[in-house]
Amino acid sequence: MVQQRKEVFEDQESRILAPAGDGPHAVVAGGQDVVLVRAGGGWKAYHGRCPHQGALLGEGELDGGELVCRNHRWRFDAQTGERRGGPGCLRACPVRQDGAELVIDPATLAPAAPSGATARRTLKDLPGPRPLPIIGSAHKVKVEHLHEILEAWAREFGTLYRVRFGSRWVVVSSDPDINERVLRARPEDFQRDPKIAPLYKEIGMTGVFSAEGAEWRPQRQLAMAALATRNLRAFYPVLLRIAERFRRRWERAADDGRILVVEDEIRRFTVDVTTHLAFDYDINTIEQEGDIIQRKLEFVLPAIMRRLLALVPWWRWLPLPEERRADRALRELHAWLGTRIADTRARLAQSPASGESPANFLEAMLTARDEHGQPFSDHVILGNALTMLVAGESTTAQTIAWTVHHLLDRPEVVGELRRELGSELGGRAAPPDIDAVSRLVYTSAVAQEVMRLRPVGPAVGLETLRDLVVGDLALPAKTAFMVLVRPPVLDPQRFDAPNDFRPERWLDGDKATHDARVHMPFGTGPRICPGRALALLEIRVLVATIFAGFELERVGAAEDVREIFAVTLAPRGLKVRVHRRAAAPRAAELTA
Repeated sequence: MVQQRKEVFEDQESRILAPAGDGPHAVVAGGQDVVLVRAGGGWKAYHGRCPHQGALLGEGELDGGELVCRNHRWRFDAQTGERRGGPGCLRACPVRQDGAELVIDPATLAPAAPSGATARRTLKDLPGPRPLPIIGSAHKVKVEHLHEILEAWAREFGTLYRVRFGSRWVVVSSDPDINERVLRARPEDFQRDPKIAPLYKEIGMTGVFSAEGAEWRPQRQLAMAALATRNLRAFYPVLLRIAERFRRRWERAADDGRILVVEDEIRRFTVDVTTHLAFDYDINTIEQEGDIIQRKLEFVLPAIMRRLLALVPWWRWLPLPEERRADRALRELHAWLGTRIADTRARLAQSPASGESPANFLEAMLTARDEHGQPFSDHVILGNALTMLVAGESTTAQTIAWTVHHLLDRPEVVGELRRELGSELGGRAAPPDIDAVSRLVYTSAVAQEVMRLRPVGPAVGLETLRDLVVGDLALPAKTAFMVLVRPPVLDPQRFDAPNDFRPERWLDGDKATHDARVHMPFGTGPRICPGRALALLEIRVLVATIFAGFELERVGAAEDVREIFAVTLAPRGLKVRVHRRAAAPRAAELTA
């Protein structure tokens, strides 16, 4: 396990301005995450991380007197902290109101003394590929297939090994217990690979993904607020209109007999959703052709991956054509986002009252304050806007594309999926509201199985912030550490027939070996993906739209589709022809 952090509290009490509303409110007191809720006529303060997987409870919601964790819907009595339906109560701490301030005493939340984890091994004791002088094992790595090479080494050397890239050793873990504890130990004990922040700053993408320490929390809160369930519920009619546009586009493609590159097509949907939700801007790439914004976005992640893995920053001195294309695309994206920021800033200036209730992520960024009470700088606003656009466009599109790939050769799964859609949609082409989406149980199982086999982020690069003991391994501060997400879910001791595509394993009543605890497609802990709820919503809506309305025909062989790792895991070579289904509902029925 990761040895617990021991902290000395010099000032036991923390004072903050009493927040407005009943909460939940995420605050930091004495270096501890605290969640505040108003219950029983007064304020209650609890340890701010869910005992399940360490998610921030301040990102959850109050529902009928219960504090609900956003990640896996664990519910706690807001007045007592007791968990509904099982063990795992919240730890409380004293809180009192003093005028306009709340006084919090976090002493009861201090981490326990180290549990006695003993280091029996050092880095030199770990197995791994034999490195060459100077370059280490860098010569064995092709950037696009890094995840597959790391996974192959895990099969050869075990769940904990080391590999040297250049002069730096990297510890690689596919042990699910270690992985969970490491991810939960952020941001106190681990941070992202230290190459990320300067690289993201260089390309103008400084934001919540690359932020660490005190800078991360206010940006995280803004991202989570924009993606809160209540906002997604209000946004759903817009999402439905975008799905209708997508369906009309594919009807035209079916009539024309065109061959479609699946990921390119689905990116139009996810870009339109992201720009609407984050910027309140209808870019409508679905009804366009030619050099649209996706053509610029598709250069960003591969460029980041190449530069992260480079032993020296060669692109600064000798930019090859692909680097020049990436830099040109980034300049154009900055200009496009700069226009969105300027328009939003002008709109807020004309109507200052609207800033009190931001309608989208960009308005929230422009009106919010950082950890010092100052407005966010322009480069942070631009960087977060670009982060939201790139992350929202690519990750969900790739998962939906992988879903299409797996379903193309599984007619029995498609049949079961369509039986559910026919039963739950009542002849509509897409779920009419969020409640209808939540009833698509088999569709959700399909999505979970796709994310198990094709995790969008198969490897997570981190660094230790202090000397730690992980399992029985001593890790000095500044040790590079890589988490592999996929090997645990392909372990036959944890999943029956792990390489088979079986959505039924995610349904209640399935008796096969199933260890859902090791399935972490969105990460875990305080830095779990903030777009999780939106991604699952988009996946279910578009999968329903596609398979309710169309028959799909693969172009080429399944073996032609390859995994390409460029920060996220994309399918290359996935092409289809689409045909209208005879029983498909008409477009006018989509919003009936």
